[in-house]
Amino acid sequence: MGKVVNPVIPGMAPDPSIVRVGEDYYLATSTFHWQPGIQLFHSRDLANWEAVGYALTKEEVSLQGTNTPAGIWAPHLSYDSATKRFWLVYSHMQNMAGREFNADAYAVWASDIRGPWSKPLYLTSIGFDPSLYHAPDGHHYLAILEWETREGYQAPGHIVLAEVDLTTGQVGEWHRVTQGFTTRGCVEAPQLYYHDGYYYLLLASGGTGYGHGIEIGRAKSIFGPYEPNPTGEPILTSQPAHLFSLGDPDAGHFEMYNPHSPIQKAGHGSLVETPDGHWYLTHLMARPLPGTKLNPLGRETGLQPVKWTADGWLTLTDGSNLAKATVEIPGAQVQDQAGWDIDEDFATVIYDQRFMTPYHPQSPAWLDNTIPGKLKIYGGNSLFSQFAPSIMATRATSLDYTVQTKVQIKPDHYSESAGVGLYYDSNNWLYARLGLADDEKQLTLRLMQAKLGQRLNYRFDEVGVPAGSVEIKLTYHFGVATISYRFAADEAWQALGQPIDVQYLSDEGVNGEPGEIGGFTGLFNFIGAVDAHQHDSYGEFSYYRVINQGGANA
Repeated sequence: MGKVVNPVIPGMAPDPSIVRVGEDYYLATSTFHWQPGIQLFHSRDLANWEAVGYALTKEEVSLQGTNTPAGIWAPHLSYDSATKRFWLVYSHMQNMAGREFNADAYAVWASDIRGPWSKPLYLTSIGFDPSLYHAPDGHHYLAILEWETREGYQAPGHIVLAEVDLTTGQVGEWHRVTQGFTTRGCVEAPQLYYHDGYYYLLLASGGTGYGHGIEIGRAKSIFGPYEPNPTGEPILTSQPAHLFSLGDPDAGHFEMYNPHSPIQKAGHGSLVETPDGHWYLTHLMARPLPGTKLNPLGRETGLQPVKWTADGWLTLTDGSNLAKATVEIPGAQVQDQAGWDIDEDFATVIYDQRFMTPYHPQSPAWLDNTIPGKLKIYGGNSLFSQFAPSIMATRATSLDYTVQTKVQIKPDHYSESAGVGLYYDSNNWLYARLGLADDEKQLTLRLMQAKLGQRLNYRFDEVGVPAGSVEIKLTYHFGVATISYRFAADEAWQALGQPIDVQYLSDEGVNGEPGEIGGFTGLFNFIGAVDAHQHDSYGEFSYYRVINQGGANA
């Protein structure tokens, strides 16, 4: 029996959808305004996971201009054993203004999890969080939240089911089956399973904040009627206290924060059965900064063991519904915490696939990795841009880590720079940049910050860079960032300015309304370049290194 510490996938890895094929487990998570779209992971023991690629890699979707936290939401991964195809259905959330939540749902398939994946097949625009169920008789069913926009009706809407033709995308008659199985409300992310004579409908509920949970109902017929779990409560949550919030379309529910739980927001999950008959529930979760309700790492992937009761209901193996930080998994190997570190020296044309880019694709138009040991990033828009920032970023996976690089640039205009930093979205970031001083007479290293859309310049914290290149180290320690530099590998690190409070680079700290969560993506580390002059300058990066102090679960 191996002990496993949650999260099993740290950093931005929300809305996990899991499937087993033979001895292999595969999992998909949301990516929002980041490209490539839809992260895919693989495991053999449920404890150790490896990023193996993405499903949307060929500019199948445009995310330019996407507002936080829209974009690619809640992919559902399934496997049709009849055709031996992996299927992904997902939502492209395009507009959230006016609480209209305009989203288009698509399906893609592949014979191998690593691709290639098919072109997207349009399914519906009725709502978001679609999932597929492949029946043994060859029929396929689509489940989704029907988003409610009428005044005076219970929000966010009904969970609806319909048969779907996966050749044409044609959706049959919709059946409204439930508005939830508990009083937590805000049901979404329906997942269908068949077990021992019943169809089970797994739902996320309570909003994706501190009142989040997973609830369940069952029926003899796929279209219902569905009876709720007789406990009247979620089968998984971080806060077991009763919550009545019917009609609330979503909320942070900060009053539901559980001070006794090391993990928060447990909800939105999917089920998997091991070859030896054990059942597990993957779910999203969060880890706040100590003493706060701020979650920089966004929503991560956790795992809980579950069992079927004698009367055919699902519960955690200890009989409770409280998500645990440490779980036991038979046969699990010791978790390789160093597996989430990154040490990329750009020695080949294939760089670490954990690199992602906000709003637009990675392409040779602004990336040149043809010279061994160098990555050239051609400057694009300012980091405030939602269209073409030249950023290569990786998910922050710990609350205590360092990110380090060596960069050089030969700018001929004050708007050209290259460097390293922290990034949440276009309105919220920290950038240690190498570029010309304001008088354009010398190369300098200095800081710029975006906080809730406002630009902050640290004009008096800059240093001249005489040799044209510099190593930069950013230390992130529980919400505080410190920038250091050196000009040669045998030199001691020197601090650039004072430590900076960056706690606001979190789901709750960015541009949210009172009582709401401003985002639900997560913090990234990045290297990048800016050129608002001619887009012809580039930063040249010799390496990119991220080391998590004490492992990714620290």
